[in-house]
Amino acid sequence: MSAQAHAASGEPVKRTPDTTSLANATPRSRVILASLVGTTIEFYDFYIYATAAVAVFPALFFASKDPTTELLASFATFGVAFIARPLGSVVFGHFGDKIGRKATLVGALLTMGLATFLIGLLPTYHQIGLWAPTMLTIMRFCQGLGLGGEWSGAALLASEYAEEGKRARAAMWPQLGAPIGFVSPMGSCCC
Repeated sequence: MSAQAHAASGEPVKRTPDTTSLANATPRSRVILASLVGTTIEFYDFYIYATAAVAVFPALFFASKDPTTELLASFATFGVAFIARPLGSVVFGHFGDKIGRKATLVGALLTMGLATFLIGLLPTYHQIGLWAPTMLTIMRFCQGLGLGGEWSGAALLASEYAEEGKRARAAMWPQLGAPIGFVSPMGSCCC
């Protein structure tokens, strides 16, 4: 049935990627490398927050007479991103189907990058009171949205560009970005 016939019948047109045209447009190795690097950067941003949540944020954003309470509150904001990750996957996955995966990956990367940048600009609890931890929590939620969208989108894009019969191998590369991004903040904090 042609696209015009589908439109006339009211049925949605199902669009599937043409893997031969995808493979001809962009080299597979470039897509795989980009998905690995993008996921590594996203997870670096995600986990560098963990380091700051232990070392810096309790004193800056959570005023309490008890240091344990400050630390637990800081860890709670760290946990907010884990709640946002599946939601980010759904939201960015939806838009990836509608407007394209590359554009959505850029949006996910920008979401994470802007949230991380804005966390660096946030005023402290001593400057604006409860608004500081509130804004920190919102920015952390945005980081989770960005990571969920980028990670799932990168794996999907890598598998779509893969050779027939090697999709799992191609989708493995973005998954390696998680441990690389996890180890990288530890190295930067130890130096």
